[in-house]
Amino acid sequence: MPTSQHPERVSPQRHGPLAEAMVTLAETPEHASGIPERLTTIAALSTERVAAADYASITTLRGDEYTTVVASSDIALAVDEAQFADRAGPCLQALETGEPVGVPDIAATIDWPGFHEVAPALGLRASISVPLYGGRGTPLAVLNLYGRDDAAMEPLIAGVAQLYATSRELDLDVPGLPVSDPGAEELLTGYAGALAVRATIQLALDVLGGNPGDAYIDLCARAAADGTSLGGAAEAVLKELL
Repeated sequence: MPTSQHPERVSPQRHGPLAEAMVTLAETPEHASGIPERLTTIAALSTERVAAADYASITTLRGDEYTTVVASSDIALAVDEAQFADRAGPCLQALETGEPVGVPDIAATIDWPGFHEVAPALGLRASISVPLYGGRGTPLAVLNLYGRDDAAMEPLIAGVAQLYATSRELDLDVPGLPVSDPGAEELLTGYAGALAVRATIQLALDVLGGNPGDAYIDLCARAAADGTSLGGAAEAVLKELL
């Protein structure tokens, strides 16, 4: 749990392959090879393990163009592309802001016309877009989960929102909902762990001081020299300098 002295620092949780993949990505330098493969693994594990998610995709920004890195079906790809065409939608908003975007009732949302039209026509009723962070702390991509059962998606949407709000010490007027799906619990564990790693790395960069870009390069060099992850290097910096 966070402490009053260092509220940003919490120990990452790793329980199950999906959670492990999300945490590992968060402590991997963004220039490392294999990032696309890691993203593909997260999408595949999400559809395999999260019962409420009928389809999954991962979207990112390459240059000035949004693109789908991987999609579990043509349905997920079509919903992504409707958002790209409008340059608006939950996955784009999550990528731009770094905050998760849950849509508990797609048919009722009117903020994104293309998404509002295409997703319900394909039988989708709810979605959640979860930023996936790399070692620098900015979103590398967004995991989009699309579901046909809005009631099944609701606890996952609420859980992701609460984890993000807690990590930012925000008040969130969303009641806690029981999560009975082990796969959804694993995704929430992975997201919590990724947020913890992200906060620890950011604190270490602050402690190293100077230009943020130079501090990040320094931390990457320390991780490479020690043969550890950025998360491990960040913990070492905090033990050394705090």
